[in-house]
Amino acid sequence: KFLRLIKEKQYDEAISIARKQVDDGALVLDINMDDGLLDARSEMVTFLNMIASEPDIARLPVMIDSSKWDVIVEGLKCVQGKSIVNSISLKEGEDVFLAHARDCMRYGAAVVVMCFDEQGQATSYERRIEIAERAYRLLTQEVGMNPLDIIFDPNVLAVATGMEEHDSYAADFIRATGWIRTHLPGAHVSGGISNLSFSFRGNNYIREAMHAVFLYHAIQQGMDFGIVNPATKIVYSDIPADQLEIIEDVILNRQPGAAERLIELANRLGQENSS
Repeated sequence: KFLRLIKEKQYDEAISIARKQVDDGALVLDINMDDGLLDARSEMVTFLNMIASEPDIARLPVMIDSSKWDVIVEGLKCVQGKSIVNSISLKEGEDVFLAHARDCMRYGAAVVVMCFDEQGQATSYERRIEIAERAYRLLTQEVGMNPLDIIFDPNVLAVATGMEEHDSYAADFIRATGWIRTHLPGAHVSGGISNLSFSFRGNNYIREAMHAVFLYHAIQQGMDFGIVNPATKIVYSDIPADQLEIIEDVILNRQPGAAERLIELANRLGQENSS
């Protein structure tokens, strides 16, 4: 909806989406203009300048989110106060990583650091902590960044996909979160939560229940940021015990065959809701 409104230059309505997120309890506004049919740079500047004059929206920090570095830099020039850049990574090597980090520091922004390097995206516990440790060392020692301005994203990936190698993705993220918060002082941990339940598109109840369980355990390990729907209705304590056991078996990778049991549960609940 936001994309359609920006394409049609319906900025007042687009601003109302940001306002609704604030009203629903969002603590940061993530703004992304990446689309083949948009001039992302000019749209980012236009929108950031417009929300700057809306006191109820402008009181929230802005996360400038783009895969194009020139868009991020233009955005950084527009925001007041402290913003967050989403994101930098070691994907293109250390030189690009350090240059991007220095840009962020110059504009006073915090950074989301994806657990991604020259070999690709980290999917195991070991690779997640290896990349985080390397990035932390470069940012704090080479760039001189304040560790409190570093937000690691150790990659929330889909579980219960039917592929066995995906079964440990959530548990490994949670473990990596605990390691980062213990061993990389000051750094934060974030993640895009909707990725977790991608296999259950169309079943909102199961998706929200999975997110609630995942967040419950990840927050205990120190996760303190996340891209979530602020209007979500389901919390950990609301989930019936029999359902909770099945969902936790999947998230924590506790039992073989857990994914199959969750798929059965999703099908059963789907049939009950449609009857």
